[in-house]
Amino acid sequence: MEVKDMTVEQLEARKAELAGLLDADDADLDAIEAEVRLIKEELEARKAAEVQREEIRKTVAAGAGAVTENFEEEHRMTNEEIRNSAAYIDAYADYIKTGNDRECRTLLTENVSGALPVPSFIEGIIQTAWEKDEILSRVRKVNIRGNLKVAFELSADGAYVHTEGTTAVTEESLTFGVVTMVPAMIKKWIRISDEAVALGGEAFLRYIYDELSYQIIKKLSALVIADIVGSPTSSDSDEVGVPAVSAAPSVTAIPTAAAYLSDEARNVVVIMNRLTDVAFLAAQAAGNFSIDPFAGLPRIYTSALPAYATATEGTGVYAIVGDLSGCTVNFPEGEGVIIKWDDLSEAEADLVKVVGRVYAAHDVTGPGKLTKLLKPAAATT
Repeated sequence: MEVKDMTVEQLEARKAELAGLLDADDADLDAIEAEVRLIKEELEARKAAEVQREEIRKTVAAGAGAVTENFEEEHRMTNEEIRNSAAYIDAYADYIKTGNDRECRTLLTENVSGALPVPSFIEGIIQTAWEKDEILSRVRKVNIRGNLKVAFELSADGAYVHTEGTTAVTEESLTFGVVTMVPAMIKKWIRISDEAVALGGEAFLRYIYDELSYQIIKKLSALVIADIVGSPTSSDSDEVGVPAVSAAPSVTAIPTAAAYLSDEARNVVVIMNRLTDVAFLAAQAAGNFSIDPFAGLPRIYTSALPAYATATEGTGVYAIVGDLSGCTVNFPEGEGVIIKWDDLSEAEADLVKVVGRVYAAHDVTGPGKLTKLLKPAAATT
């Protein structure tokens, strides 16, 4: 039996046995000495190993944790982690320029059908752009594919008092109107130089998405204002009405417009051109009033409305008072900006045309939530 296969007790017994063989006349002293040396070395090695084990036990007991074999664990990146990687960002920039998404899809660890996922920071750019726009951040947003029909209450009977024993009350007569919202492409294109194209990676994508997102959102915001301005003053079967108040800037114009709102108008604001703001303050100063002409309501400025001075007399809407949740915007394909690339049509000028688009429908859908202020007709003499 090899010494490594023997227990400590067997080793000690064998060592004692070898000591007894030394006195024999035919004893092979060299062999006995060699075996005793092996046994001694084995016993010392086992003693040292036990000391080491005891030290490890003390370390673990002191809170250092168990000592395990070192190994490297393979980490499989998720699609979210890949979308944040420099490799994917560079591949996506190349996809925008070439239209070839093979490299991006190769990098993704999970199969993705449909539109290619954008790098995560682009989602942040677009989301921030929506939130920064004071008009679109307040409207109702939905994501319904195809045309969207929104029903609203056109007319309804009030409640009745029923005295016990009398004739039953009349059944309620309730009439609904329906607003049909048909989506359309909202597009914006810009020219960029070959030098801008050479930026590559994240810098290039930020440059493109910042500019196109801003311009598209600005246009959609103006379209929402146009919906309100173009609405009839009373509701019909397929349009929500927005009452109109004819009044010049004064300390009572905005409170009067707000009085036409229903109790469902909660987050009421005043929307106008910045120059109209000056007209209200001038009216306040001229009358030496200490009353706030805006009735304490927040102001939102937009160039989609004309200044009071340039608005058409008798019909021109110069301000809107109300809750913008009375407007709905539907994004059938989501709120992301889709980019198209054209590097051929103006190649001789070293320019590239980049087109951004968002598919959206928009309209007024909430009765009693908005009022328009019209510029009064000129007085006749």
